[in-house]
Amino acid sequence: MRSAAWHLSEAADVEFLLLIGHHRRLAAAISTLALSPIRYVEARVAESPRNAARPGPLPTGRHHLSREQVVMSQRMRMLTATAEAMKDKGYVGTSVAEIIRRAGVSRETFYQQFRSKEDCFIQALDAATKQLAGLLEAARQSAADPPEATRPAPPEETFRRLLHLYLRTLTEQSAFARLFLVEVYAAGPEAMAIRREWQRWFADAIAEIFHVGDEGGADERSFGCEALVAAAAQLVTAHLVADDLEGLRGLEDPLVRLAVRLLG
Repeated sequence: MRSAAWHLSEAADVEFLLLIGHHRRLAAAISTLALSPIRYVEARVAESPRNAARPGPLPTGRHHLSREQVVMSQRMRMLTATAEAMKDKGYVGTSVAEIIRRAGVSRETFYQQFRSKEDCFIQALDAATKQLAGLLEAARQSAADPPEATRPAPPEETFRRLLHLYLRTLTEQSAFARLFLVEVYAAGPEAMAIRREWQRWFADAIAEIFHVGDEGGADERSFGCEALVAAAAQLVTAHLVADDLEGLRGLEDPLVRLAVRLLG
C-alpha cells in the first residue's frame, strides 16, 4: 500500500489509521451479530435530524481537550457555518467575516485551516460528498452481498433503498446538499470538478446495481445511467431551491420508475 504521508499531516495519518481500525471493528460486529448494514445506516441518518444540536463554541477557561480535538471542533464549526451561511445568502453573498461570525472563531483561526472562502467551500463540499458516498456504498455492498440465508435484492429494490437513503439524507442535511447541487456553480472550476467526479461515482454505482455491461446495448444503458443521475440532480436541485423538502422526498417513486424504464 502506498504511503498517504505525501498529502496528509502526521496527525491526519494517525486519524486515518484509527478510522480504518474503527471500521474493521464495526464490520466484525455487524457480521457477528448478523445485523443489516442498510438498517444500521438508515438508523445513523435518523439519529441526525435537522434540529440536532449544531457544533457550538468550546467552553471558555480550562478544558481537557487536546490540541487536535480543538482544531477539529473549530473546523467542523466553520464547515457547518459555511453551509448554513451559503444556504441563506448564496456563495457570492457569503463573506469570510460571515463564516467566522457564525462559527464563533477568529479570523486567524479561519486562515490557519483554509486559504480562502473558496478553499473552505471546497473542503466542506468534499467532506459532505464523501460522507454521503460512504453511506450509500455501505448500503449498496450490503444489498450486493447479503447474509447466506437470503438472496441478493433485485436491482429495482436495491436502487429504491439507496435512493430513499439519498433523498432522506439530503432533506436532513439540506444546507450541505445545497453546496453540492446549487452553490457549486458559483464556486469555480475546482468545485465543479469535484461535483463531476461524484456524479460519475453515482452513475457507476447505478450501472453496477442494474448490471450494465453484462448484456447487449451496454453503451446505451451506460448513457442511461448518466442521464438518470443528471435528471435526479436537476429535480432535486429544483426542490432544494424552493425549500420544498416534502417534494424532494416525493421524487422516490417517479425516479425508481424512470430507472426501471431506462435500465431494467
